[in-house]
Amino acid sequence: MNTWSGTWVAERLGVELAGDERLRGMLGLALRRNPKRAHLLVSNVLGKHVPQAPSVVYGHGVGLGRRVRELLGDAAAARAVVLGYAETATGLGHSVADGLGAAPYLHSTRRPVAGVAAAGGFEESHSHATSHLLLPEDPSLLAGDGPLVLVDDEFSTGNTVLNTVRDLHARYPRERYVVVALVDMRSAADAGRLEEFAREIGARIDLVTVASGTVRLPDGVLEKGQALVAEHETAAAPSGPFARFPAPLEGTQPPSGRITRVDLSWPARLPDGGRHGFTPAHRTALESALPAMADRIATALPADAHRVLVLGFEELMYAPLRLAAELERTTTAEVRYSTTTRSPVLAVDDPGYAIRTRLVFPAHDDPADGPGERYAYNVAGAGFDAVVAVVDSVADTPALHTPDGLLARLAEHTPHVLLAVVPSYAPAAPAGAQDAPERPVTMLPEPLRGPAFSSYAPEEVGWLLQDLSDVTLEAPTEEREEAIQSGGAHYAESLPVEYQPSEQYQQLFHNALDTSAARLAHAVGVVTETVLAERSPRPVLVSLARAGTPVGILMRRWAQHRHGLDLPHYAVSIVRGRGIDANALRWLAAHHDPRDVVFVDGWTGKGAITRELAQAVEEFEKAHGVSGFDPEIAVLADPGSCVRTYGTREDYLIPSACLNSTVSGLISRTVLRADLVGPDDYHGAKYYRELADSDLSVAFLDTVSARFDEVTEAACAEAKDLLAADRTPTWEGWAAVERISEEYGIHDVNLVKPGVGETTRVLLRRVPWKVLARAGAGSDLDHVRLLAGQRGVPVEEVPDLPYTCVGLIHPRYTRGATGADGTAVTL
Repeated sequence: MNTWSGTWVAERLGVELAGDERLRGMLGLALRRNPKRAHLLVSNVLGKHVPQAPSVVYGHGVGLGRRVRELLGDAAAARAVVLGYAETATGLGHSVADGLGAAPYLHSTRRPVAGVAAAGGFEESHSHATSHLLLPEDPSLLAGDGPLVLVDDEFSTGNTVLNTVRDLHARYPRERYVVVALVDMRSAADAGRLEEFAREIGARIDLVTVASGTVRLPDGVLEKGQALVAEHETAAAPSGPFARFPAPLEGTQPPSGRITRVDLSWPARLPDGGRHGFTPAHRTALESALPAMADRIATALPADAHRVLVLGFEELMYAPLRLAAELERTTTAEVRYSTTTRSPVLAVDDPGYAIRTRLVFPAHDDPADGPGERYAYNVAGAGFDAVVAVVDSVADTPALHTPDGLLARLAEHTPHVLLAVVPSYAPAAPAGAQDAPERPVTMLPEPLRGPAFSSYAPEEVGWLLQDLSDVTLEAPTEEREEAIQSGGAHYAESLPVEYQPSEQYQQLFHNALDTSAARLAHAVGVVTETVLAERSPRPVLVSLARAGTPVGILMRRWAQHRHGLDLPHYAVSIVRGRGIDANALRWLAAHHDPRDVVFVDGWTGKGAITRELAQAVEEFEKAHGVSGFDPEIAVLADPGSCVRTYGTREDYLIPSACLNSTVSGLISRTVLRADLVGPDDYHGAKYYRELADSDLSVAFLDTVSARFDEVTEAACAEAKDLLAADRTPTWEGWAAVERISEEYGIHDVNLVKPGVGETTRVLLRRVPWKVLARAGAGSDLDHVRLLAGQRGVPVEEVPDLPYTCVGLIHPRYTRGATGADGTAVTL
């Protein structure tokens, strides 16, 4: 009796697989290093981690496609479009499209392609690599009203499908969707969510699968699984360039193999897969060319190759699968098929474990998220006489051929390695594209995330910044002020010394937070509901670092709490007088639809950043030929009446303004200096790890989030009223600042900082001259009065002040000017 390949995990973690009798034949279990899910369902029929007969892999996909055609009927099937998910279901989705008949096919991708605009994007929250792009060559491919068929290898929670349908339905509404998967492993609660969502959008959603069941997970399974992975990786780690990974097969090293390149003569202009769309005409061309291409591979194989593996490459699954199936049909060899993958999985050489061996090698397609490791599972020790590696031309790089590259790794375990390269399909440039500015193609790094950068959880925010933690950037406040006002330096070229709050000041922060948490939660709800209703049903939140970052996280949490949305959230740098980080915008445009981007900040003062952003976005679009970014900022508080999207227009204390990095993930304000930030670099910032003991960042977020339930009804009602109201900005704040600047003889609006938040910044980071306070202002100014007292700055009460307070920076400051009376300052 064969041992089930999930036994090892089931016995050690108590994981149970319950459902159809076919489940254990289709699925095994393994463990992976992932902060969200320790176990991995390993398909035996997908052709990803487990080599399988290509006829079995292709047959499952085609069979599912035929069932979809029967469900829809011939007329509706003729109008259907099939969408597959990267990376694991790209080949399965394509096979479903074949079974469906004449349906065009598109799969999502994690590979941005220069010059191809995204038609949409979404997040796969449990995955190790979450961002998906939709890059059809024909923009109308997804715009029809026929059924949309979504194909994934497993249907576990339904979140990915819900995210996709929500994103696409907002752009291209249709009446019918069909979800296709090899296995349906949802809980009863998750199944109910899909039905409820279908009613919500007024569409029919059907589900077609081969088998169904559930995975029962005991309490603490994530922590136990992570500990088990750590234990086995440490115990089995070999020496060498990938020392933390277990050896493929201990004690066995087959002779080195020979590497032979095979010319497939792939037809010109035939796409290598569905990354940019694959039409019925493409399918016809492929069917015609397959026999000759498979024959070229067969001719190159040694005569004694009785067991052959065709190994695809990450998202390139369909072309290798069809080549393997043709080899299986036309030769006497035992042919198997699988592909390489990004997914890191623990290997354990046990018959009751699904991943017996692992080959590790460096990425070889110059990925957008930078260098990293890639894997081929269950290849070593499987007794293959030859391996045919099929990659696209983008991946045929020097890294593929290095001594530690994929080909060399394969050659250690089989006597013959064949390399077949499929040309990467490049969509034709649209009409007029030659007149547009060329888009930059420099690969930018993926966002920085906690805990390596910031004290926020990795899913809360991705920082499109470079880490300058090891660079000394701090300067005394007075020295910075003199340099800034003399024109000798820009404020973004250095950092102020981080303010270390006294015990009394910290208590003021906690008191203010306790007092205002519900008011803040209400404002978060109002602005988030407004964004979801008016800007995008599934926005990509992009906060302006750093004051906007806690607000962006709170908005993300509200969307998750109230609507079950898992919104992407990033933080970018914008610098007054220098604009927004153009490289960050380039990355966003490559990974998301710019129309979905919503810029987020904490509050408005006089509106300088609002104007800066509008100008910067306009210049970026002209320079890079990318359109769609909306420069309208969403803020928690808009006392200056500078924007249309806000939680409140009252000027009250937002406690995150009281502190610096210790309420902003321990991240400094952003830095832009020519010797540190090159033309292809993100702006920089520092991570103050040494301040961890004083960090209140997560406590601030948790305190506000805990009040969401009690304010939901009122916040939603106010958002509804605001959506119907006239919210046209009056720019009252700017007018007031100009008036104060002249009244006090300053003659520079940049030295007038209106509002509680901006006044606090003046007291923490600049050389303050005076604080103007509205007569009768109460506890919202307790911390301002304390800071002003500590720095010897007078607080002057002013009747009819349009803000609760205004901070005035010392005008024409020099270090010879002492005291609050402006000595040595000529006005």
